[in-house]
Formats: sequence, structure tokens, C-alpha cells
Amino acid sequence: MSNEALPGIKQFDLTGKSAIITGGSKGLGLAMAAGLASAGASVMLVNRNAEEGAAAADQIARHFGARALSYSADITDIGQTEAMAKAAYDAFGRIDILINSAGINIRGAIDDVSPDDFNKVMQINVNGTWLCCRAVTPYMKEQKRGSIINLASTLGLVGLANRTPYTASKGAVVQMTRALAIELAPFAINVNAICPGPFLTEMNIPIAHTDEAKNFVVGATVLGRWGELREIQGAAIFLASDAASYMVGSMLTVDGGWTAK
Repeated sequence: MSNEALPGIKQFDLTGKSAIITGGSKGLGLAMAAGLASAGASVMLVNRNAEEGAAAADQIARHFGARALSYSADITDIGQTEAMAKAAYDAFGRIDILINSAGINIRGAIDDVSPDDFNKVMQINVNGTWLCCRAVTPYMKEQKRGSIINLASTLGLVGLANRTPYTASKGAVVQMTRALAIELAPFAINVNAICPGPFLTEMNIPIAHTDEAKNFVVGATVLGRWGELREIQGAAIFLASDAASYMVGSMLTVDGGWTAK
């Protein structure tokens, strides 16, 4: 057996790599940023709330001894996403990883959700993801290496009533991921997506104890429970690392068995 077949856990080492994580100051974004930092990466947390972002970055830096920065930006603005990428490059000298975790969810029946609500979800979840991908691509092409991880959802793969804005947006992220993976593979830039199931984030707290959540959200999983934030970290570390070098255009579900049914 050649030594190439024996890299072991070193494949997951992110030492010397840098990452941008949008929506990185809370929820799944913060959990994934902490996961990357624990594996050795330097991280930039992108968010709208400067005070919240600075506190999250300080927490990561103190806990893991990693370099952690906060950057405030509106990801739906092309100028701000381009400035975000330049700031990360200026700080770290390279951009190895982008995790597009920023997103919102507006729930309701189609005749109750306004067109403005629908457009707001699409603007952040779809346009914002696309603009961030666009902003980092030139840097990753120049260095001939990179990993882009989009946050899709199980609801980009299966349907759920009263979720038309969110499911439409995450279905778009799934297809964006596939198309961009094909486009950027020749530049050794791997593009994949994580499809989380029901995690008890700030976004889901309003429905956590409702009958809907018990029957159609948590009840849809094989494990019969909400995901814990730490349970998203392994997927993020994997897709950001050399261990995922043969992963291109994949949808990695972390959903407690939801899509297995």
C-alpha cells in the first residue's frame, strides 16, 4: 500500500487556511466557524451586527487560540461583498474557504405571505449567496484552490407546507451549487452544499414547541429530535478540508434521517 493511502486524520487539518463565514455570529454559522477554528483555520465572521460579530470572534479567539475577525456587511450588496472578500484577503493573504450560512426564513401560507416577504427571503438566501460566491471566486482562481460551502437545506430537497419562500430559495441554492461546482472544478475550487435538517437555532425557536414542529419537523426525522449545533461542525470541517477533495457538487445532508424516509 502506498503512503498516499495513509494520510489519516491529517486530511482534516485546516492549519494555515483562512475562511469567510457569513451569518457567522450566531446559530449554525457560529458553530461552523468554531469548528473550522478548532481544526486550525483563521476565520472571518461576516454579519450585520458589528457588536454581536465582535463578541463572537473574541469568543472563538479566546477558546481556540485561533485568529478570528469580525466584518460587517450586507451580503445583498455587490459592493459590500467585494469589499468583504478584499478585507479577508488583506487580513489573511488568501481565501481558502467560504461558507455561505447567512439566511432567513419567513413562514406562512401562500395567501398570507406578501410578495415583499418572498422577495426578501430570495434576496438574502439566493442573491446573497451568489454575490458572496462571486466575490471570492477571483481570489480562489488566482491561488488555484478553494472550497465553497453553501448552506442549502433538507427543504431544498423535499417540500413542506407554508414554506414557499424558504423552500424556493433553498432549492435555488441546491441548483446554484451544482452549476457553480461544474464551472469552478477546472480551477480546483470545490463547491458543495450542506443540507441541514431541523436544528434549534434562533430562526426555529418561534416554532420549537408548536404542534407543527412536533408533527412535521422533528417528527419527520428518524432520530425524533432537533439537531444540536455541534452536530453541524463535522460536515463543515470535512467539506473545507483536503479530505473532501473528491467532493464536487454534492449535497451533504445532516438531517437526523429526514430525507432517509
